[in-house]
Amino acid sequence: MKNIANILTLIRIALIPVLIGLFYIEAPFSFITASILFLIACLTDYFDGVVARATQQESDVGRFLDPLADKLIIAAALIMLAGFNRINGLTLIPAVIILCREILVSGLREHLSTLNISLPVTRLSKWKTTVQMFGIGFLIVGDALPVFPFETVGLYCFWLAGILTLITGYDYLRKSLKHM
Repeated sequence: MKNIANILTLIRIALIPVLIGLFYIEAPFSFITASILFLIACLTDYFDGVVARATQQESDVGRFLDPLADKLIIAAALIMLAGFNRINGLTLIPAVIILCREILVSGLREHLSTLNISLPVTRLSKWKTTVQMFGIGFLIVGDALPVFPFETVGLYCFWLAGILTLITGYDYLRKSLKHM
């Protein structure tokens, strides 16, 4: 448990209540700070895997916590964006797609693990995650920084992430059904 990669994952989980709390301040600086913390959380998602492989400290705890931390931070951010009306109406569609796909893929991975079958992450899924994280990060900033159209770019990224989520979710489901 006490390795750098797992500590990075735990930092990602620890940032969730801070991110949530910043939404309740409802001031431009709080949304900018929340976006920066979300970016840090996203970077820890990248670096925990890199560090674990580089230091040969991959662990069962890390394999369990890393995807859980990813889902928790994404779910928390999406719920806060919806709760504070940053996404609403039709924009909730990609949020629902993203959350449903995360639950589906987690369930598929859990079931397949009982059969000693792994469901590797695809390159397209990594792109989906990147676009999704940028979209959510930009939506958190919203109009708090008027020097760049964060909200507009965030919405485009968010919809693209929704489309990529459908494609990758279908791909994982198709591959999983071969083993059921």
